[in-house]
Amino acid sequence: MNVTGKTVLLTGGTNGIGRELAIQLKSKGATVVTTGRNPQRVESMRDAGFEVIEADLSDAAGVDALANAVKDRAIDVLVNNAGQLADHDFRKGPVDPEVSDTAIYTNLSAPIRLTVALMDLLMQRPEAAIVNVTSGLAIAPAARQPVYCATKAGLRFYTLALRAQLAETNVHVIEALPPVVDTQMNEGRDTKKMSPSECARQIVVAIERNANEANIGMTKALRVMEGIHPALAKSMTLKF
Repeated sequence: MNVTGKTVLLTGGTNGIGRELAIQLKSKGATVVTTGRNPQRVESMRDAGFEVIEADLSDAAGVDALANAVKDRAIDVLVNNAGQLADHDFRKGPVDPEVSDTAIYTNLSAPIRLTVALMDLLMQRPEAAIVNVTSGLAIAPAARQPVYCATKAGLRFYTLALRAQLAETNVHVIEALPPVVDTQMNEGRDTKKMSPSECARQIVVAIERNANEANIGMTKALRVMEGIHPALAKSMTLKF
């Protein structure tokens, strides 16, 4: 897909990978409508010339409000990027189920609900795409983040099934699987991190090439290992 002239709805686009995606897609001539919930970041992106819709995607009301806000727009690309971690490690102490529920909705239910809400708009376009940003941890989980891993694995399987459903339509479905990226989500982690700009660049390339998957950075090696020795792949990530 040539993104020039396309309108992209990008969730979670005011920081991290999402912000870099917004910048790079705009630089290629796309009209980018993004979302955020942090007022300072929202204003920063607006000051940079982006259209930003304030949206909290942690419940159905927030998703429906976003869908209603763009219902009259010609959306060519939907990028489900917004994500949230949940502190769910019993080794550290008690776990708050409300925090887990919020992350589950943001990471899994929201992308599904938004896809349903916008499918008719996407089907009306000559060429359209849905990009679901999952994670290398959708392949093999990390012990410290069971809820995050579960939601990303769920979104991965939703993406695979959705791609098969839409194979004969104008809507191409892409999964982006980032590795550990140097974002706020991974602050304080003592491990090698990919830059958000490089991660975003590889996702944009996947969109332009109509790829099915963007296995980014170390996720490529993890995918290879999963194919050769699934148990070893899981043992490599569980320790993180």
